[in-house]
Amino acid sequence: IINQKTVDPADPESTAVIQFESAMGAAIALFDGADAIRVPRSRFAPVKATNDLLAVRSDAYELTAEAHVVLNGQCEGPPPIVELDSRYFKLLSDFEARFPQGPPSLIGCDSLSVEGDVTFGANVTVSGSVRVTAGPGESVSVSGDSHLAV
Repeated sequence: IINQKTVDPADPESTAVIQFESAMGAAIALFDGADAIRVPRSRFAPVKATNDLLAVRSDAYELTAEAHVVLNGQCEGPPPIVELDSRYFKLLSDFEARFPQGPPSLIGCDSLSVEGDVTFGANVTVSGSVRVTAGPGESVSVSGDSHLAV
């Protein structure tokens, strides 16, 4: 698997590099007697990008007494789908700067899409499928205690 990146992910102008990865199936083949098992999504909450991190940090998930991160029992259906604009949310420092008071409530959220430079205040609640957009050169702040719904 080929991933094109820059040496410094915070600086898109830094030296371009190519990262080579191996698929897990190919790696397992190197170990005699090894097998893969399928773990249902209900048993884990992968965090590969800030999209996933926002969902897991929100109230859509909870931490059990056994330290397992699971979908909150009050969520109906699958976990919320979160799509954050990578220009503004890809790096952890940028992500955290745009949620300075913590993540919005996503317990009633089907999907949240954020495009552009958007910052969220405290106690924001998202219900249904919501899209928040800031135009080019524009910064948008979602006020604290707001309820975003569609």
